[in-house]
Amino acid sequence: MRRRGGRIGRAGRALAVLATVIAAPILVLRLLFPLPAADGRTASTAIAPSERTALGASILPLAAAHPGTSGVMALENGIDAFAARMALIHAAEASIDAQYYIWQDDLTGLRLLSELSAAANRGVRVRLLVDDNGTPGLDQELLALSRLPTAEVRLFNPFVLRSPRSLSYLFDFPRLNRRMHNKSFTVDGVATIVGGRNIGNVYFETGSGHVYSDLDVLAIGPAAQAVGADFDRYWNSASAFAVEALVAPEPDAEGRLAARDAANRDTPQAVAYREAVLTSRLAQQIADQTLPVEWVAVRLFSDDPAKALGRIETEGLMIRALMAEIGRPSSTYDVISAYFVPGAQATATLGQIAGSGVRVRTLTNALEATDVTPVHSGYAKYRGALIDAGVEVWELKSEGGERKSVDDFGIVGISRTALHAKTFQIDDHRAFVGSFNFDPRSKRLNCEMGLLIDSPRLAGLIAVWLDRELPKLAYQVRRNASGGLVWIDRPGQPDEIVWTTEPNTTWPLRAAVWLIGLLPVEWLL
Repeated sequence: MRRRGGRIGRAGRALAVLATVIAAPILVLRLLFPLPAADGRTASTAIAPSERTALGASILPLAAAHPGTSGVMALENGIDAFAARMALIHAAEASIDAQYYIWQDDLTGLRLLSELSAAANRGVRVRLLVDDNGTPGLDQELLALSRLPTAEVRLFNPFVLRSPRSLSYLFDFPRLNRRMHNKSFTVDGVATIVGGRNIGNVYFETGSGHVYSDLDVLAIGPAAQAVGADFDRYWNSASAFAVEALVAPEPDAEGRLAARDAANRDTPQAVAYREAVLTSRLAQQIADQTLPVEWVAVRLFSDDPAKALGRIETEGLMIRALMAEIGRPSSTYDVISAYFVPGAQATATLGQIAGSGVRVRTLTNALEATDVTPVHSGYAKYRGALIDAGVEVWELKSEGGERKSVDDFGIVGISRTALHAKTFQIDDHRAFVGSFNFDPRSKRLNCEMGLLIDSPRLAGLIAVWLDRELPKLAYQVRRNASGGLVWIDRPGQPDEIVWTTEPNTTWPLRAAVWLIGLLPVEWLL
């Protein structure tokens, strides 16, 4: 027995030594790369809407005439979504508050940064809050914007080690694994854009390669004020740091943004895209003052920014409040989620809803279309159970036949499409549009936000789009007679095609998905 105890004791000591060997360098690196002090940071709040601005003068009387409601309209395509942001920047007179997970270093990202700089130079107060995971390559451009007298840029949950940032995960993973996924763009306190789109070419349907199918809403009136107040929570939170505290200026930093934007603006892609924006439906509606705004009840749901520090219990999560508000659908429930990992509990809930006679449809990316393969492995574990419970399961194909984009050659052509929207509609009456994916990361790790909108028009738009487009753009996944899964392309049509493996994929990719599914990583997805 003593010898056995000795072996256990030696093993315990070996584990203790190993833990020390691992922990010591992590501790040293944490000491070498601490977060900057927030002592010098000044708190600020949203500027109250006023009829002294042109937007306020046009929107505030309309809001007063529709008490208890906000004006909303869908931004269905990327070109309209870009045009809306440009129009709001040009109209801004008092303030612009922008909050994003990703701001890409490309044509549209630089163009919008340059427009924010122009707004600040004419006296508009600009506050830009970006998650530090989504801004590689833009440190100097963000710093230059923040150094303008009426502009300020803050980085949410930043990487203290700036290059290479990924090494920071080795010593600060628990903090850096939590991100701010929110997306909002609010101007003069009276107009805001909320939805699934980040800032970059892939979201605004330009550039070579794939584009994202996504959805934003433009909201005016009280909803914009609610988003502004929520922005303040994040802006003044313990996770938001001034870019100046993390980024040192380089010699050419001050003029780099303007020079890079100017170099882009005369390229064939930029010229073609500018023409597409100027001739877009939304641009014409803005010019004619005929925006199809619907005045309806709108409620903002947003996580507390303390979620990024792991300080929010399950009961305080946004998704809990949102699901409690929605209750049980009575006729239809359509869920669109680019990254869909429902987990056992949500799978059971969706099955119960379908079992009660409600038509439940889910749409996510097919394996051929997804840009995050591990997430597909998490989703695939629940796909069969959803089908068995009566849920209609659909997966978007990589080739969205009717989606067009302005490519690098300045021409309009068909692009490879991936789903990026995060929305659902309930009973053809209410719709949620926001940043929230139906996956564990959105539920428990990332900060999220979105608008629940009591609009039969918007809910119907989503439902009708699914009715019309799913048979053309997506595979329906079903069981065959032997119980295996099949993917049906153009179901019910004479040229219907039935796949017995995930369409347009190779066996090594399918094997990788299966292997990832065996790992205990679902909580990260």
